[in-house]
Amino acid sequence: MNKKIIIIFAILLIVILVGGAFLIKYFNDKKEETVVEEIVPEEEITEEQNRQTIVSLYFLNKETSEIQPEARLIDIKEIMNQPYDKLINLLIEGPKNEKNQKLIPENTKLNKTYMEGDIVVLDFSSEFLNYDKSTENYKNNMLKSIVNTLTELTEVNGVKILINGEQNADFAETYYRSEN
Repeated sequence: MNKKIIIIFAILLIVILVGGAFLIKYFNDKKEETVVEEIVPEEEITEEQNRQTIVSLYFLNKETSEIQPEARLIDIKEIMNQPYDKLINLLIEGPKNEKNQKLIPENTKLNKTYMEGDIVVLDFSSEFLNYDKSTENYKNNMLKSIVNTLTELTEVNGVKILINGEQNADFAETYYRSEN
């Protein structure tokens, strides 16, 4: 009787060992089969697509009266040399989404831009002062639109505004992004 138990136990042990060896070999083979294959796009990325980037421009949402971002796809070459000029001129042009409203007054021109440390200085034409003074928060929303757009750039932490190269009492301070 003891011999039968030992033989059954030995056969069972051999089956377990052989089965385990086959399982280990199976899983190792499976692991080798899951080699990462290079994914080839169905169409080649054109040089023009490769040069594009997305920027966020901030406009007033007409329905919610909140400042919100509008994504814009632009050629990287357009923003490389004079990013502040390009972004402000896009704000002056206005939104593409008809639910949004531009805030910079009509006929405003950007005379020039330059950096003072981490503050970008914007020199606008006098038309910038023609903002809607009768609407509560209009000036604040206009400033938020400009500051939020420019502070998307890592090197910009604040904005200073000049009118025709000079400080103006309406925009005397340096403006920083606020989360409200």
